Amino acid sequence: MTDLIVRGGTVVTVAGAATADVAVEGGRIAAVGPDLGSDAREVVDAGGLLVLPGVVDVHTHTRIATDAEPDRFFGDSVAAAFGGTTSFLVFNTPSTGGSVAAGRTLLEGLREWRARTEGDAAVDYAVSLVITPQQEDAIAEMAGAIELGVPTFKAFMVYDFGVDDATLYRALAMAGGSGGMLQVHCENAVVLDALTARHLEAGETAPRYHASSRPPYVESEATARAVALARAARAPLYVVHLSCAEALAAVRAARGEGLPVFAETCPHYLTLDESRYLLPPEEAAKYVISPPLRAAGQGDALWAGLADGSLALVGTDHVPDRVAVEKQSWRQSFDRISNGGPGIETLLSLVYSEGVAAGRIGLERMVDLLATTPARLFGLRSKGSVEVGRDADLVLFDPAWRRTIRQADLHHTSDYTPYEGREVLGAVRSTLVRGAWVVRDGAFVGRRGHGQFVERELERIG
Repeated sequence: MTDLIVRGGTVVTVAGAATADVAVEGGRIAAVGPDLGSDAREVVDAGGLLVLPGVVDVHTHTRIATDAEPDRFFGDSVAAAFGGTTSFLVFNTPSTGGSVAAGRTLLEGLREWRARTEGDAAVDYAVSLVITPQQEDAIAEMAGAIELGVPTFKAFMVYDFGVDDATLYRALAMAGGSGGMLQVHCENAVVLDALTARHLEAGETAPRYHASSRPPYVESEATARAVALARAARAPLYVVHLSCAEALAAVRAARGEGLPVFAETCPHYLTLDESRYLLPPEEAAKYVISPPLRAAGQGDALWAGLADGSLALVGTDHVPDRVAVEKQSWRQSFDRISNGGPGIETLLSLVYSEGVAAGRIGLERMVDLLATTPARLFGLRSKGSVEVGRDADLVLFDPAWRRTIRQADLHHTSDYTPYEGREVLGAVRSTLVRGAWVVRDGAFVGRRGHGQFVERELERIG
């Protein structure tokens, strides 16, 4: 007997949307079609709801548990489920609660991260490993990580754990030659440092100067340079958190030449702008994100890039920092403020409301951007689509539910949301991961440890 039939919802895939039933057996989708009957242990009426594949968020800095804060990883996995995200990828970044330390090797960091997250998530998860100059020849270990089911890596062009161009080239070449993919944080460190120093020397230390220390050309130059290095290495390149039209032009040109260059943008760049930095300092500190929020109108260029395929997907860059803890350094100077903001729970609602409901993209394109393409690009082969044989990662989404985003209603481990007071159309009602209810009718019914680590294998794209 079938375990579950989700009946009468509008099932959305990249190929179209139609009223259909979805049958689930053994945690996988067994059938999709009209009138599948009621011979199941459970039948759920999804009339009036969208039945979507679970969102795959490939860009988070979710914190792992510590003795002092044992629920950080679990709490954000619960928040993911409330937002319709059924799989998320984490970077083990040194400065954001990861496990890579100076002098450690890439594979030692992977083993420790796996051990510290095992059995601690409500939804499925994976990791992308950060390449740093402090590690003992991380590039030599990349192939070994790929064999262990971790084929994606990240390198920064800035910060004290950033890498130089020669190392970036080597990492791109190694990833491309071994069946992996390198994700790159693209900013010009020399110019950024010079502009930051200029502000500080002038006594301009408030959070608002974060944006003017990192103007669009800081990002666009570095993006073009990363593209050039990837071209020389004959390797795929994935540009993280692209924020402006100038950087998008470099990606669009590369893709126009047929190069395997992919880029994401984030909800904050699509829905917010640099006017947030004019708020009082403690409020402005909430929006210290790198790259920074851009001028009004830049979001329109990014939406156009999502619509025409120049941008591959939307990831959150979720950083669950807290105003009361990590961001208190705003009192010193803008360059000491913890970078990033929370977003793992609001991704789907924002993209639906500001994208689909606003007429910027269609439902099918939204599913492609949030589920199908991220699953394909990042090697989650059983995820990303409502089709037979895939994991039954399903989201029942009410497109008519109008609500206001408020921190008090969210479940992430931060103490604020950048979208406080924003009205959105559409909300998640229920979420299933591998056929099991994690959120049902707005209540958490899952369990710690249901989420599994996903070993991945990429399609050859370079």
